[in-house]
Amino acid sequence: MSWFRKDPHPDVWEIAGDEPLGDIDAAHRIRDICAAADAIAEKMAAASGRYAEKAVDAARYEAAIKCVLEVAMKISDDAMRDASLRQIIGLCVKVEHLKTAHVLLRAIRSERTRAELMADHPVLRDQDAAS
Repeated sequence: MSWFRKDPHPDVWEIAGDEPLGDIDAAHRIRDICAAADAIAEKMAAASGRYAEKAVDAARYEAAIKCVLEVAMKISDDAMRDASLRQIIGLCVKVEHLKTAHVLLRAIRSERTRAELMADHPVLRDQDAAS
């Protein structure tokens, strides 16, 4: 019966806009994608031991991160890019992708933002001292 079958809705990062994004629109898109990926990260953490479920969520998470990084590269305003990278780094730390988080931390131009991130996520400080 196809009446009751629901087609899955596309994820936020799968919906492509036709028009080029300005800095503000790009920052909003990054915020929306990070919020959706945050729900996936929570689900991944709760699915400990269920490998099939984790694999599907991990693939969705990877697609979200790829899309977010592509959008972030197009932001020309340093402060907006730093704020967007801060959201992405928070997401990376949540799923323990510390290598990616550390690389993105070095891309942040504002020393204040970098210091706040290290204060919020001590694991970044530990990794920063190790390198």
